[in-house]
Amino acid sequence: MALKELIEIKFRLADGSDIGPNKYTPITTVGSLKEKIIAQWPKDKDSGPKTINDVKLINAGRILENNKTLGESRLPVAEVPGGVITMHVVVRPPMNEKTRDKLQDDSLKKGGCACTIL
Repeated sequence: MALKELIEIKFRLADGSDIGPNKYTPITTVGSLKEKIIAQWPKDKDSGPKTINDVKLINAGRILENNKTLGESRLPVAEVPGGVITMHVVVRPPMNEKTRDKLQDDSLKKGGCACTIL
């Protein structure tokens, strides 16, 4: 694999600090990027993400999907030859049981489904 095929990405956290930059191949999935973010999350920061579903990656105003690769996500690589792409990391705040139950109750009142997936 040629070195120029690698995409250099850094992840900007809400407080303005960064994780990276690191280089990734175009076949790297967004889900695996999120796993790396969780593994490299600064230990001194409170309320870090626990799972990849707690993390949203935003690039060029778009939320990236877990099952897509970097190549499929159409990152603006050509626009930044040799540059570093900055992706913004948004962490969903943890929900306690009371909040989760209230959201479910509100959903049922609005005609939502209380389906259980087995």
